[in-house]
Amino acid sequence: MRIILLIALFFGTIYGGEIKLADQNATDPVYLLQLKKYQNWLTEAKLENGKKIQFVSVKAMMQVYQHQDYFQRHKLIDANISKIYVQDYISGRRIEAPKAVYVFGSHIIGPHGDDLIPFENQQNAKLFMMKNGGTKILPFEKLSTGLIRYLDM
Repeated sequence: MRIILLIALFFGTIYGGEIKLADQNATDPVYLLQLKKYQNWLTEAKLENGKKIQFVSVKAMMQVYQHQDYFQRHKLIDANISKIYVQDYISGRRIEAPKAVYVFGSHIIGPHGDDLIPFENQQNAKLFMMKNGGTKILPFEKLSTGLIRYLDM
């Protein structure tokens, strides 16, 4: 019984806390892709009014995060974003987006083309790059509007 408990605690630590799909029929507000097809790529924004919005990828979430006024004017979100979350690509663990690092230029293609691959730490990002390539590991502060626009070309 102790072994089962230890295994449950171990796997709960590694795999617990991932972003769960809130609505099986939901679509990404930017690219209109069905979220359930891309659950490993899910990201999430918490609005100041307590609502949550899920996105198909980092790129989609950053489009809204960087242009909140536009998305509010067009009634796609109804409040400012207070927090944003991504999933570590290896562990699936949910992390606050500003605390993550992102691999740019890998061989992995996201649900809507080139995208950023999120990781909880540099070590995970470096391990990923050894297998899947990548040009740079970027902190959140380097995810500029120009970079997101470039990824969306």
